[in-house]
Amino acid sequence: MDKKIIMDKSKEHKKKDIIRLEEVHKDYTMGNTKIHAVNGVSLDIHRGDFVAIIGPSGSGKSTMMNLVGALDFATTGDIYLDNVDIEHLYESDLAQLRGRKIGFIFQTFNLIPTLTALENVMLPMIFQNINKEERTEKATKILTRLKMGPRLNHLPSELSGGERQRVAIARALANDPEVILADEPTGNLDSKTGEGVIQIFEELNEEGKTIIMVTHDPNMAKHADKVYRLRDGMIVK
Repeated sequence: MDKKIIMDKSKEHKKKDIIRLEEVHKDYTMGNTKIHAVNGVSLDIHRGDFVAIIGPSGSGKSTMMNLVGALDFATTGDIYLDNVDIEHLYESDLAQLRGRKIGFIFQTFNLIPTLTALENVMLPMIFQNINKEERTEKATKILTRLKMGPRLNHLPSELSGGERQRVAIARALANDPEVILADEPTGNLDSKTGEGVIQIFEELNEEGKTIIMVTHDPNMAKHADKVYRLRDGMIVK
């Protein structure tokens, strides 16, 4: 792979796209069997969209999330993130771009168990070379906004599931990314707490954040402006 930055030359796409997939395939080999986890997907996601990617288990949702979030490379096809073809970047450049542009939220929260809520939110800022004073100020402000002010110095084990997800959302916002990518963000929460998380997404979307939510739950997907259904690695009507 030629590891150089390839800029998309389309003026139309420069104006509106934050993420674009062009005939993207992701294949895995298991023994003598080739699995087409993502099978020829083309997709435009515009700045300010609230998108839900929905489908049953095994439909390719998690693989799609990894590709859209620049956590994995496609087998074939091109993926553009803010007009840069991420399939042709050095890993160091990709990590910097990913860190600035995308905030990740996972079903299992993925918080560091030995760090407090405040320290978990400060962590991504270290990799963007933000000094400690600014990290502390920003993390405190974000957590306070998400009603976690009284819990700043609590470990994840001392927090409820909903509180841990709020910390995970705060961490995703730490570097003020343009895109929030959430993988089954309500999967481990009760319905009332899950609705609270979706409300946070709606507020962030109103402020201009692009939200991409991977889910199997139609009730959560209905909050999105656009819904893409995956089956066997392909987008279906």
